[in-house]
Amino acid sequence: MSNAYNRPDQLSVRLRERILSEAAQLGYPGPDPIAATFSRRRAGAVGLVFDDPLTFALTDPAETLFITGLGEVCEQAGVGLVLIPRGSSDDFVGRAVVDGFVLHCDLDGDTRIDAAIGRELPVVVVDGPARPDAGHVGIDDRAGAAAAARHLIDLGHRRIAVLALPLQGDGRSGLADTVRQRTARSHVIRERLAGFRDELTATGIDWAEVPVVECGPYSREAGRRAAGLLLDQPNRPTALLATSDELAVGALRAAAERGIAVPKQLSVVGFDDAPTAAWATPALTTVHQPHYDKGRAAAEQLLNPGERVDTILPTELVIRGSTSILI
Repeated sequence: MSNAYNRPDQLSVRLRERILSEAAQLGYPGPDPIAATFSRRRAGAVGLVFDDPLTFALTDPAETLFITGLGEVCEQAGVGLVLIPRGSSDDFVGRAVVDGFVLHCDLDGDTRIDAAIGRELPVVVVDGPARPDAGHVGIDDRAGAAAAARHLIDLGHRRIAVLALPLQGDGRSGLADTVRQRTARSHVIRERLAGFRDELTATGIDWAEVPVVECGPYSREAGRRAAGLLLDQPNRPTALLATSDELAVGALRAAAERGIAVPKQLSVVGFDDAPTAAWATPALTTVHQPHYDKGRAAAEQLLNPGERVDTILPTELVIRGSTSILI
């Protein structure tokens, strides 16, 4: 009977069909998949660990591109995906029946990374800090953010404010002082703020005077609310730097609600170049990063383990209609 389920090539088609038919009549569903996994010492699945809720991972435009790239490589290799969202414990990672982990986690001190590495399975960290005991895929967030800030400076803007994703993973919203910025657990946002700071201070702008507003819980609506607070100030900014396109699109809505013309009265720059950036009104100037390629690179590195590699993919400033020269 085992050959009928596990090695069908060793039986004639007629004999196998007869065995399966008789097994079905007896109510036998086939070999226990968990037992089969242990006997093969292979699960046939990759664990994908997120910083975010599963609903976000499956709806955020940038994240879905990443998952698409990752999923295509897994599909071609005949490997499944086990999605492990925020809120999952170290124990869950320790028990997951997978052959390796892609950890899309950028929070410092995320113990799930240690739990995955402790399994002695292939591990690739995406966007988080590179680890000597794991593969790594990411971008130069600091350089990408610096290019965005330089663009606004070159257009003549000096009253610039920042819309940031939550710095600590706690969903906080509101102004973030320099201490909170410096102690941010989010590696990606810390690096992007550093890129903004590098360029603005090089121009003579006092970074301590630049409003940095956390937008939590992260959503387009959070970006709209935060931008509204900034735009309602008497000496409102002439430009906004956002650490994601979703926040930037929220800022465009806030400006439209107040009759503030973009880009004539306000320039807005995003980060990610998700599909929504090109569809926005006006189309969003943003920093392009290759989300789809990032997913593919992570899967290829995981499924072809060898020497651990630190893959840094390129970014590019994409100038569209949401920025213009300050008049």
